[in-house]
Amino acid sequence: MTKNSQQERNWWKEGVIYQIYPRSFKDTSGNGVGDLQGIIQKLDYIESLGVTMVWLNPIYESPNDDNGYDISDYRAIMKEFGTMADFDELLQGLHKRNIKLVMDVVVNHSSDEHQWFQQSRSSRDNPYRDYYHWWPAEKGKPNHRWSFFDENSDAWKYDKQTDAYYLHYFSQKQPDLNWENSKVRQEVYDIMKFWADKGVDGFRLDAFQYVSKDITFPPFPEGYDINIPNVIKYHGMGPHIHTYLKEMYEQVLSKYDVFAVSEGVGSTLEDAHNLVDEDRKELQMAYHFEATDMVTTLEKCTLAQFKESFTKWDRSFAEKGWISIYLSNHDQSRFVNRYGSDKPAFKDYSAKMLNTFILSMRGTPYTYYGDELGMTNIGFTKIEQYKDIAAINGYKKAATDGEDLDLHLKNLNLLSRDNGRTPMQWDDTNNAGFSSETPWLPVHENHTTVNVANQQNDHNSVLNHFRKMVALRKDNLLLVYGEYEIIQEEHPTIYAYSRTLDDEQMKILLNFSELTSKINLSNLVQIKEVLINNYNELLIDKNTITLQPYQAVVLKF
Repeated sequence: MTKNSQQERNWWKEGVIYQIYPRSFKDTSGNGVGDLQGIIQKLDYIESLGVTMVWLNPIYESPNDDNGYDISDYRAIMKEFGTMADFDELLQGLHKRNIKLVMDVVVNHSSDEHQWFQQSRSSRDNPYRDYYHWWPAEKGKPNHRWSFFDENSDAWKYDKQTDAYYLHYFSQKQPDLNWENSKVRQEVYDIMKFWADKGVDGFRLDAFQYVSKDITFPPFPEGYDINIPNVIKYHGMGPHIHTYLKEMYEQVLSKYDVFAVSEGVGSTLEDAHNLVDEDRKELQMAYHFEATDMVTTLEKCTLAQFKESFTKWDRSFAEKGWISIYLSNHDQSRFVNRYGSDKPAFKDYSAKMLNTFILSMRGTPYTYYGDELGMTNIGFTKIEQYKDIAAINGYKKAATDGEDLDLHLKNLNLLSRDNGRTPMQWDDTNNAGFSSETPWLPVHENHTTVNVANQQNDHNSVLNHFRKMVALRKDNLLLVYGEYEIIQEEHPTIYAYSRTLDDEQMKILLNFSELTSKINLSNLVQIKEVLINNYNELLIDKNTITLQPYQAVVLKF
């Protein structure tokens, strides 16, 4: 490969990741909650997608305050999900199909029901006291720190047992681990080795940019707004994070054929490079929030902002480092609602268009379960319908702050994490083939039409379009390593770009609107083949291509 290929080849660069939220994928026990046997039952389906990796959200023992991101035992499987024997069977089944497994590692915090914390809170002189961040009450209330899931956004929780405050950047039941303590770090590395020795192929490090903290907890500078904090700038990328990552690389990552990706990459491109550039010997892949963070209100984001973000990140990582490409995950609502349209006339076209985008960009693509079908937001209208702690406590805070609660609910309707956690839609039966009993979250009413059984044999379905795009990417290293160049960046409705490797080139044209849109290109006579098209025709007139609403085409030149 030429200089356009930029980096040495690697399996995790060439992979396609399929993210599974285990609670919502397939229930085999009849308790309304997905489980490991459910994933095992659907391994042939996962293989049929063409994906090469599965990322599992946490399956460890947990009291489920934050749906498994509050872990009480890192070496045990949550009973709702099954047993370690089920896990071993799942891993073997994936590997038999040449699919690798990426595990979620949640080590910024544990559950308050973990034995470490139970010991830590029992007395000030307990050996586990320094596994967490404690502030003695006689020193007064500690300086403010932000909490994502606390209804008062206060990360310090008073614990009367030892007359002290403990730190929790997330819920009160998720106390932050003290990474300053070398024993804590060794515990983490040993946990990672435990799973790597089992054969796990990669790790996704949850909230990892927050593990390093200035443990004197000084006041933030003047101008810091405790109500609208720049969370990453003031709470992330602490003073020793690179020391910790180099240590993790030395003790774990360099010893196995695995890769690690951190959730979040700091607040600058430089931060991201310092985490993942190969010569740093830290992490292997960046997973930034910029594009998903652009959609935070009902106004969504503009196509110009979308283009600018993805182009900026590609240019920065063109020569060094490696990035993830995604539009949705378990912390986001459905991508059709945020970047496309869930209107009946446009839903399928926009889902195909967005999947075309993810699978044609440089970087490792991540697809969230159900997006290969074009699943959409469920549309809750009352706070009582939500299960997510972020939605529930966020609503309480909005009420306390005197916000417009009707507007708050409209925002939740679009953006709540519960939208992305509704059960997988397998067929048109009562519970969408997910469970024989009432599911933990309701099934979307559109499961009667949007489901695997309906789309499986439909040549024009969202599902089969996804499969075609995955196959195209796997067959063409150009779509992995090829140079990216944006075309007509100022175009108001079309996102167009080329991918070039050696003497091969493809152009990707994506209409991000409900309008018919035209784009003029100078070399259309050089088109060799229309590789992908989510419509049955493509209108070309001399130097002009006309794209139908949400039309997506990949052209070979």
